[in-house]
Amino acid sequence: MLLRTLITYALITVCAFGFHDNTFVVFDLKEQLQWLQINLWELLHQLEYVEPHQRAIVYEEIEHIRAEIDRIVAELVTHDQAQHPLP
Repeated sequence: MLLRTLITYALITVCAFGFHDNTFVVFDLKEQLQWLQINLWELLHQLEYVEPHQRAIVYEEIEHIRAEIDRIVAELVTHDQAQHPLP
């Protein structure tokens, strides 16, 4: 049982490094992107019931999340282009 577990972990590690140079970095960026998308949906939902004097704060938070999403997407594209350069 222990031998199978060790072989499985070794295989997973080899496959992870073999498929992409920045596997963990890309995974982490995608996870951050998912959390930001969830937060963005929550903020957009807040606009339905937020008080008028609080709208500016919600708009600022939406803009901040949008900037973070743009940054993460740019990083993901950079990592992909480094891994798969165009001919």
